[in-house]
Amino acid sequence: MRIVIVGGTGLIGTRLAEVLSDAGHDVVAASPSTGVDTLTGAGVRAAFAGADVVVDIPNSPSFEDEPVMDFFQRSTRTIAQEAQRANVGHHVVLSIVGADRMPDIGYMRAKVAQESIVKASDTPYTIVRATQFFEFLAGIAEGTADETTVRLSPVLMQPIAASDVSDVLAEVATKLPTNSTWELAGPEALPIVELGRRVLAHAGDTRAIVEDPAIGYFGGNVNDQSLTPGNDPALRHRIAETSLDEWLAR
Repeated sequence: MRIVIVGGTGLIGTRLAEVLSDAGHDVVAASPSTGVDTLTGAGVRAAFAGADVVVDIPNSPSFEDEPVMDFFQRSTRTIAQEAQRANVGHHVVLSIVGADRMPDIGYMRAKVAQESIVKASDTPYTIVRATQFFEFLAGIAEGTADETTVRLSPVLMQPIAASDVSDVLAEVATKLPTNSTWELAGPEALPIVELGRRVLAHAGDTRAIVEDPAIGYFGGNVNDQSLTPGNDPALRHRIAETSLDEWLAR
């Protein structure tokens, strides 16, 4: 199969391209660095020519409300239009667990808008909503920290290894589209404060870790159902194998 990965040079895309290539597929890693820009449309038509599948995993360079909404709407419209023009058989999208449960977070609103564009397209699709990646937990902790203290929410989160996400996307990309949305998460749901404690301790960080319910998540209000799978009866979910402790031990 010829599979185009939009965002194919990023954290998820790089491993995904390797997995698919090793399986014998013709893989195109599409990103601005390889001459494919879904915001301007440059190189997209040529990249999509003859494609059987497009995997849609680019990320916005800005997390601010207006720029991130503009990014996902423009990028996804370009991908949807060119996928339809090229008669692509499957549009695979990576989204976020609970995106529609966090409307006060601009990034989540943008991901919901992305999903809506994909669903409205004539191209068959599969939307995989994943939880937060282990790789970003330290950054989340740092975003609420000062020189001596890290303040984190007690709300549950069920993060996942990025490599597991890539592996599952490789599997999805080589199967028939489902025209549905489903959820993907790691094996453990833990309070964000505990996740931060484990990651920072592993890194040798000696700052105090303080539970603070007012912190929220990226400026938004969250609860124990926001960042964990299985809370929408309309969506099935899948649990990956790698635990946080296993990931830290790598």
